[in-house]
Amino acid sequence: MRWFRNLMIALLLTPLAAHGQQEEEPAAVDEAPAEEPHPLSRLDWIVGPTEVEVGSFAKLAVPEGFMFLHPEETTKFQEFIENPASGRESLIAPDDLRWFGLFEFDDIGYVKDDEEIDAAALLDSIKEGTKAGNEERRRRGWAELHITGWRFEPRYDAATQRLEWAIDGVSENLPVVNFNTRLLGRKGVTSATLVADPEALDAAVGEFKDVLAGFDYVAGERYADVQEGDRMAEYGLAALIAGGGAAVAAKSGLLKSLWKVLAAAGAAVAVWLGRLFRGKKQQDA
Repeated sequence: MRWFRNLMIALLLTPLAAHGQQEEEPAAVDEAPAEEPHPLSRLDWIVGPTEVEVGSFAKLAVPEGFMFLHPEETTKFQEFIENPASGRESLIAPDDLRWFGLFEFDDIGYVKDDEEIDAAALLDSIKEGTKAGNEERRRRGWAELHITGWRFEPRYDAATQRLEWAIDGVSENLPVVNFNTRLLGRKGVTSATLVADPEALDAAVGEFKDVLAGFDYVAGERYADVQEGDRMAEYGLAALIAGGGAAVAAKSGLLKSLWKVLAAAGAAVAVWLGRLFRGKKQQDA
């Protein structure tokens, strides 16, 4: 992965540094035309250290060496890597893009955390949901995703009100792993999904958790701020893993229209990285 990190540094750091320049040096008459900047470098990256809003109810401390995108720019990023986007996600990533994380708030109400989780039954549900997602991926000409099992079974921390798990999958014969966290709040749940190279997942998870330490709901919107009369969610922890609202919709036959909820973010990334890997191998041959 070192060559990939170096590639992304070359693509991103020069344009970012240019933002701080007051004037540009005039090009020499005989100088060759400059290459077009990489599409990702054109996004409106917010560079840490700084604090940003995540949705309407939370904030995030962006550490030094990290970059953040608000929803409009995140949608452009998702489209570039051929990944479904809801238009509500925010993105956090190291400045060399060795991994990235997506945040999205779902105002489903207060989720009670007193439910037991059946990991085996949940995995079957997720596999079925991913099949619906693959129908849409085929329609768009995108790579399909096939779930193979748990990388980390679901676990809930009652002290921090955070639920996390990781699922293994395969897309175009390339491994895919998404590390998922759900951060419970008073009026809903923020999903935090890590997309990383499976071979570097453990290190990426550690870094992502460090970033999540800088996430917090604003005063009055934390899980402990619940009050009598607040709206309660229609489902609990297990449904958050199985697709949240899609798990409820499935009972009324609406699952296919909610395929994006169940389509794992890493599928298109695996294809994108795979193309780069293959291109690099051809160059080295």
